[in-house]
Amino acid sequence: MTYARAGEITPPMHFVAQRESLDPELIRAEVARGRLVIPANIHHLEGVLQPMAIGKVASVKVNANIGNSAVSSNLDEEVGKLLLAVKYGADTVMDLSTGKDIDVTREAIIGASTVPIGTVPIYQAVLQGKELEELTINDFLEVIEHQARQGVDYMTLHAGILLQHLPLVYGRITGIVSRGGSLHAVWMMHHRKQNPLYEHYDDVLDILRQYDVTISLGDSLRPGCLHDASDKAQFAELDTLGELTKRAWEFDVQVMVEGPGHIPMDQIEMNVRRQKDVCHEAPFYTLGPLVTDISPGYDHISSAIGAAMIGWYGADMLCYVTPKEHLGLPNANDVREGVIAYKIAAHAADIARGRPHARDRDDALSRARYAFDWKEQFRLSLDPERAQEYHDETLPAEYFKSAEFCAMCGPKFCSMHHSRTIDDGIAQLAKELAEKETALTGSEATAEIDRVIASVGGDD
Repeated sequence: MTYARAGEITPPMHFVAQRESLDPELIRAEVARGRLVIPANIHHLEGVLQPMAIGKVASVKVNANIGNSAVSSNLDEEVGKLLLAVKYGADTVMDLSTGKDIDVTREAIIGASTVPIGTVPIYQAVLQGKELEELTINDFLEVIEHQARQGVDYMTLHAGILLQHLPLVYGRITGIVSRGGSLHAVWMMHHRKQNPLYEHYDDVLDILRQYDVTISLGDSLRPGCLHDASDKAQFAELDTLGELTKRAWEFDVQVMVEGPGHIPMDQIEMNVRRQKDVCHEAPFYTLGPLVTDISPGYDHISSAIGAAMIGWYGADMLCYVTPKEHLGLPNANDVREGVIAYKIAAHAADIARGRPHARDRDDALSRARYAFDWKEQFRLSLDPERAQEYHDETLPAEYFKSAEFCAMCGPKFCSMHHSRTIDDGIAQLAKELAEKETALTGSEATAEIDRVIASVGGDD
């Protein structure tokens, strides 16, 4: 942000401009304005990181969460999840490890990752040998700086939940569902003191600026069910996040703001507009949102519906939800399912927002489908392996190259096969109609068009 505000276009800005097919000057201006962030720790940039951008002028991005727990997973499995998430299109990955060997796991993930890595530092702070209530601001700052030195590109910091917000949670069904937010709440209630990250926010920003770490302002009081959506607690914290956004910009620290988790569909647009207004158009990073609470085991579907909508209305990055949400730690297949669901949502949002060339891949796949070019269909799919797997389950291998149908309809009922047989005739009719439309007007043209259509044989 310092370079952008000084008028300098850095190599990462050039790289992002090329990836997004945008003018480098536009990238610089948006970073300077705060509407675009390029999460790129100076140490990760020295490795394999390929810079990317999150914000209004960029395509809608997808984050995948990975990380071990005290009861599940190991280093090889987490690195495997990282590589799988990137393979299927995750734009960033968050390491939310809360188990053993956190440092070793994170270093391996950062070393292998071409995409930005995010963390939640308080998770490691509570595993340093002290009870939660014994932690001091120095403990928090030491972990933040430690992770910054490791190369973490962005950090979720729950600096916006304040002591005076806690009574507003009373009456909720699910209370505080943010892990980091709940830990801060317990600390504040125990000491009857203000959030230390809020009180020492300038010290936090000094560290982040030194390593060029983007701050992701955590939404501690996000709703964990539809009943709690858009309540006083959520919006009181949002007002504080707007204040913290401006304070971070004063230090030239890049900011994105995290958003709610469970919202009815009719409240999604309002939530986006309110966040963008309160937080001065800083990039909006949302979890889901889930649009119903009755889908355990299928929450990747419930949340992808909300993700597509919130992306359409202006959210800039979507944090995926897997089928294991609310149930357990995701395995490799859950990561795959979650990433693909959210790539669909993000792509649908880009199309709805009218992003130039967003639909090119869709049109190319549709042409391949109509031409029965199966290999090209698979290549253009978000998950080529799954598409071919489903195709090959029911269509004999000998038909793979030549069949002008799939097993759903078979040769007699394939609409595209039949449509192809009359392509030439339809083209001729279209030409005749075009010629007649130029010669006729009003009711005459309508009557002539009806006559020509009827001549091809009935209602079809």
